[in-house]
Amino acid sequence: MNKEFFDRLEKIEAALKKSLESDFSAEWKEKSFGRLSPAVTAEHINNLIEPNRNLLALGGKRWRPLLLVLCWELARNYGRNEALDEDGIYSITPLVEFVHTASLIHDDIEDSSQLRRGQPAAYITYGLDTALNSASWLYFEAPVCLLGSGISDSMRLSLYELYTSELRRLHLGQAMDIYWHRNPSLFPSADEYKSMVRCKTGTLASLAAKIGAVAGGLDAETADMFGETAADIGIGFQIIDDVINLTTGNAGKKRGDDIVENKKSLPVLLHLDRNPENREKLAALMKKAAGEGIDSPAVEDCISLLNTNDCIRSAAEEGTRLIYESSRKFRTFFAGAESLPAAALIEELFKSMIPEDFR
Repeated sequence: MNKEFFDRLEKIEAALKKSLESDFSAEWKEKSFGRLSPAVTAEHINNLIEPNRNLLALGGKRWRPLLLVLCWELARNYGRNEALDEDGIYSITPLVEFVHTASLIHDDIEDSSQLRRGQPAAYITYGLDTALNSASWLYFEAPVCLLGSGISDSMRLSLYELYTSELRRLHLGQAMDIYWHRNPSLFPSADEYKSMVRCKTGTLASLAAKIGAVAGGLDAETADMFGETAADIGIGFQIIDDVINLTTGNAGKKRGDDIVENKKSLPVLLHLDRNPENREKLAALMKKAAGEGIDSPAVEDCISLLNTNDCIRSAAEEGTRLIYESSRKFRTFFAGAESLPAAALIEELFKSMIPEDFR
């Protein structure tokens, strides 16, 4: 990875740690909770935030806050409105990474996933009640970073409006996904699937890009352009994750767990477009896998069925194309942008994240 990414990622990690500090200073507690009774102890607060802190400590690519910073750097060259300085932009990176972390904990609960980043899911380690409450709190804690000094009231309002709008879209996307995987015989169209992913996965990429654009001084219309392009990149990576799940298996998870969770991924939908006669067979295999778990023979039977045509390869090609084409667009938004380091770094970031087998 480019050294310039590491320099930025170090500052992002510092901002995340500061926003979820472990010593619970009086200033931190005041910002997060207001005035508390002396009876509320560090143990009580730790019970609230530990599942979040543990998941953050397990790593993650942090590409969303990195995209936020790079979009801010690009926007600063063209923005005509109020803009944050460097300290200000890093201070608000928790806004996207905390939402992402909370969504992963909720995802695992709703999908009954056993593993996350190679470790037991938070609801297994801490209990359903604690994990659910902790992740819900983190959605509300995320915008606390906007209370920092150096952010005007008008800028804070604009960023908060972006945050709440995208967060509502995220939950709409999750509702669509849940509806489909709770109904084994229900298969959405490929367009419905992409609309779901744009809301569920693409919305955090969109949020990162829009925040970077607005914080860099760009107008709302241009920020929307940044957001739409970033959402397409998010869709591309979700499609690639769909493919990896059915081939080598996603990191920290088992191959085919999307089958067990009855996920209607793009390879599945492309297969049915080409082989509609397999609808009942595919539904039966997914239902059997859901009932028997990841070690069910139905998992591999389902993957074998999907491998009878080029649907998995076609999905991989579509995801890769979306990432390449969309990441290049940041070079074309403004005259002279193709020569700016930030535009080149955005393209380099996403190219570097594409697995070698898909390049």
